[in-house]
Amino acid sequence: MKEGQKEIDSNEFKQHIRIILSSRKVKSLEKICNEIINKGKDKNLKIKGPIKIPTKILKITTRKSPCGEGTNTWDLFELRIHKRLIDLFSSQDIIKQITSVKIESGVEVEVTII
Repeated sequence: MKEGQKEIDSNEFKQHIRIILSSRKVKSLEKICNEIINKGKDKNLKIKGPIKIPTKILKITTRKSPCGEGTNTWDLFELRIHKRLIDLFSSQDIIKQITSVKIESGVEVEVTII
């Protein structure tokens, strides 16, 4: 038996599954997190999360003037990337049912088995 797996029956194993969601829009990210957690609670699973990972802020500073002449004025653009982490302890069959949520555009999902 591998680490992270606990024997339930002779055919079924519990696995530690980590879901990482990332998006620029916080509302859509929270909506998907709540849907996954609610489906997991309906199946009576052990769930940890959503854990908020610190927001990554990407900044780009550019000159406003295209030719370089004139006053030194600058534009600052930033992109914020929000992440949430959810840990589930379940078999693979149930995880397929839980992760079959409708994912909005702009939300990336990573599923790893630990």
